[in-house]
Amino acid sequence: MLLDRLFRPRPALAAGRALYGRAVEQSRSPALYSQFGAPDTVEGRFEIYSLHVVLLLDRLRGQGEAASEVSQSLFDTYVKGLDHALREMGVGDLAVGRKMRKLGEAFYGRGKSYETAFATLPDTGALQALLTRTVYADAEVTPAPRLVAYILAQRAALAGQPLERLLAGEVDWAQP
Repeated sequence: MLLDRLFRPRPALAAGRALYGRAVEQSRSPALYSQFGAPDTVEGRFEIYSLHVVLLLDRLRGQGEAASEVSQSLFDTYVKGLDHALREMGVGDLAVGRKMRKLGEAFYGRGKSYETAFATLPDTGALQALLTRTVYADAEVTPAPRLVAYILAQRAALAGQPLERLLAGEVDWAQP
């Protein structure tokens, strides 16, 4: 019994891991690539994957200590997932640290940029410009307005969910 209690993940850790899993699942939705034109490349998938984590972190921001713990767990799991993906892609041990630092800086920058763009809503110009610069950086056509509508729908869906569900690792994404 005592060992079970010692080695059982804390609720915030389990919730963060569960939210991460749901973010990954949602970021793999074929509609994001076929209907919204996100590039089906390593970079495009990184942007969409990071977007969903940012949306969850944004929803949990300022919601108290428990939400901060879940956010930290979500972020830590995200970083471990990136590390694992790099290793699966064949990046050598010596280069992983350098690449992780670059990805971490990219994620931090994206997070700040999304936060700034969300602060200007309902004006979507900053969000559209951000998506054009990041998700659609290498795309010939930039259907950013459709992805903006998707992001706004996700933010509304997340805002409508009780915080307790999110703190338990449960999230329902709006359908694309």
